[in-house]
Amino acid sequence: MIVEQIYTGCLAQGAYYIESNGEVAIIDPLREVQEYLSKASKNNAKIKYIFETHFHADFVSGHVTLAEKTGAKIVYGPTANTDFDSLIAEDNQVFKIGDITITALHTPGHTLESTTYLLKDETGKNHAIFSGDTLFLGDVGRPDLAQKSDLTQEDLASLLFDSLRTKIMTLSDDVLVYPAHGAGSACGKNLSKETVGTIGEQKKTNYALRADMTKEEFVKEVTDGLLPPPAYFPLNVKLNKEGYQSFEEVLKTSNKALSVQDFELIANETNAVILDVRHQSEFIKGFIPQSIFIGVDGGFAPWVGALIKDIKQPILLVSPVGREEEVITRLSRVGFDNVLGYLEGSFEFWEKENKEIDTLVSISAETLAEKINKKALVFDVRKPGEFDNEHIESAKSTPLDFLNDHISEFPKDKDFYVHCAGGYRSVIAASILKARGFHKVIDVAGGYGAIKKTPIKRTDSVCPSTLK
Repeated sequence: MIVEQIYTGCLAQGAYYIESNGEVAIIDPLREVQEYLSKASKNNAKIKYIFETHFHADFVSGHVTLAEKTGAKIVYGPTANTDFDSLIAEDNQVFKIGDITITALHTPGHTLESTTYLLKDETGKNHAIFSGDTLFLGDVGRPDLAQKSDLTQEDLASLLFDSLRTKIMTLSDDVLVYPAHGAGSACGKNLSKETVGTIGEQKKTNYALRADMTKEEFVKEVTDGLLPPPAYFPLNVKLNKEGYQSFEEVLKTSNKALSVQDFELIANETNAVILDVRHQSEFIKGFIPQSIFIGVDGGFAPWVGALIKDIKQPILLVSPVGREEEVITRLSRVGFDNVLGYLEGSFEFWEKENKEIDTLVSISAETLAEKINKKALVFDVRKPGEFDNEHIESAKSTPLDFLNDHISEFPKDKDFYVHCAGGYRSVIAASILKARGFHKVIDVAGGYGAIKKTPIKRTDSVCPSTLK
């Protein structure tokens, strides 16, 4: 038996390759499926089943493409409804893969169709669960708002409580837990950086699995402090339910080098967003006016989804030379398929043609300390929880996720300063503000990490677990 976790850090997402005696099951595949095909081919094995733990909201699954290429059956849990051919499993239905079995355990709560898959080894012993977004390490999946339902968050949390108590916590402590996500995912609040654990460890450390917890306590703690889901989540669910074009087709139409002249022409004739994905230090020094910065080396795809929102939005790319295909691949994982092309030679070619450029002023935290004494306006674009934990006394909280809700708070007639934790999100925020005509915006390099080393007055640190 082979059980391999294929973890994609930029999405904090785990897919799984399971093989026994020449047959393979894939759980929650990414959109580009060649890696799974190559593994099976190398082992002379046949992909028999593609198991989906639920309709994912934060990435486009590769189930449809993989089924087309292999003939494997797509399996969803009870109550799922798809526009393509799939097998809707019954609760406790058993699937045989070589000498092992996988049992579908219906565990509604994160979503109504959420299903955990229980792997039994060649001897019939419970070996591992693939828990999707039902159980994470350190947390459980948020009651989902990405699918239309008459149920409230509290209703779903109540279902999740029952699923965990009756289907998961009854398993032996030595059963392995393979979740769909780790730290960095928006699908939970307190995910561990670890990506594999055991039922026993989770019973001891996961707040949501406390033995003496009542359902009322569980519902309150799971739903407390939940932020609205990113806008692109329902659109990814729609793609996963209805199907989509293959990644190969996306790459064929999007991976197109454009000369400076063609790039400019398309930008002027369409409503395309110019997305600059270089490092923030490069962007600050010079960029095409009206560009939006979201660096490929940060939390790239989730931020694109959260800030651009409409997955059909046409996009023109300014990418580091040689990384264009990688950027297109990562955009397609969250459903952004409408890339019109990329600037050949990147920003360097644009400058050589003497085209108009813009720049962003960025200062050190030490300089900010001098400005603070002169009543400087400071905006903190970290998440609300980070701000509540500790912040500059005079700063205003304007989280990047909800920047649009705070636009009226930024001045156009005087300098103001934006910072985040380390200097990535603040440049994103500054680029958005610049594109909207706020040219007095100034970035604070190094963010709060650098600010903490200065005498700037800050609030006392509050332990996140005590925040209400």
